[in-house]
Amino acid sequence: MFKNLLHKRYLIYGSSIIFSRGLEYVILFFAAHYLVKSEYGELEYYKKIIEVGSSVFAFGFPALITSYTRGDANKKSFFFLSVLFVLFLAVLSSVILGFFNVLFLIIPFVFYAIFFNGGILPAFLLVYKGSNAASYYKSIVSVLFYSIIFVSIYYFDASSFAYVHVNYVLIPFATMYLLFLLFKYQIILREMKKYWRLFNKLLASSFTLVVSNFANLMFLYTDIFIIKLLSNDANVDIANYSFALNFSNMLMLIPLTLVQVDIEKLKLKKSYVSELNRRLVIYVLFATLFILLFFVVATNYFFTDYQDILLLFLILLSAKFVQSFSPLYGSMLIINKMFKENLIINLLTLLMNIILSYILFDYFQLIGVAVSSVIFLIIRQVILVKVYHNYIK
Repeated sequence: MFKNLLHKRYLIYGSSIIFSRGLEYVILFFAAHYLVKSEYGELEYYKKIIEVGSSVFAFGFPALITSYTRGDANKKSFFFLSVLFVLFLAVLSSVILGFFNVLFLIIPFVFYAIFFNGGILPAFLLVYKGSNAASYYKSIVSVLFYSIIFVSIYYFDASSFAYVHVNYVLIPFATMYLLFLLFKYQIILREMKKYWRLFNKLLASSFTLVVSNFANLMFLYTDIFIIKLLSNDANVDIANYSFALNFSNMLMLIPLTLVQVDIEKLKLKKSYVSELNRRLVIYVLFATLFILLFFVVATNYFFTDYQDILLLFLILLSAKFVQSFSPLYGSMLIINKMFKENLIINLLTLLMNIILSYILFDYFQLIGVAVSSVIFLIIRQVILVKVYHNYIK
């Protein structure tokens, strides 16, 4: 089984994910050490807002491109039309963002939705050029992105707005690269007309995907916004919660790597789901133990300000352990065009989680919010597995 993981495509694509996420953790841990807790909490707050807002702008297209498109012409057309739709959505959203005096977030939303890891362009490169091309792209973008954030914090005292400024620096270069791709792959607007009708029909499915992705992302992210709303010392509490969450979130590297690399295989061979799930169980168990040990050592010797959040971390690590198995079954629902079912599962469990988190915060503070997420992540995983076995397998 470990021999399978050492396959070249896993190593290259997995290394790019680990490398990009590793740079993210280096910056976040640097910020946690360099900034006071209130500044670090505010930095994390804006980071979460950008990630959530960009998931709406992406409109479910990355999942649609990786899971639905087949054939080069189909992939190119969906990529181009998806980019146009994001830009159209940005124009419409500018009125709302301007009304709330947060128009400065529109560039970060667009950059994340199209160019950043998990956006439309990386998804297109993955299915059109393969995992190697997507790996090189992710690595280059990550180096530029996190280097600029480091410079912003260390040399320009950007603190909370570092995740905003970096998008303004990179988007001109990203736009030039996008134009280069459109020219290289001979994507011509007039040829898109024959694909527009199909794309238009899939917008309804994309809408369910964007809500599903939003709901999926908002698990554990809503915790941050609830803390911001209810806490008497919000930035410090967000710093503690985010620090524990960032450590536990390392666990998601494994399912993201394995599922994304094998997405084409999952489309063609349903029996491969069981094999991949067994592999996930073993790797996630080993990774959980490693992350736990890493956290204990780090907080005892390097991040001593966070020594008192071990219980919070253990609960969030449990939440991420459960969540590690949802990308596989969630992807199978999308591959089989069960967009509505995926939407209902994600949205209902998220709404119930928000309600229970709101209630438990009054009694148990951060611990209550984390426990609520564990409960509903378990419920969601059980439902996903049952739906897969009853309607797909």
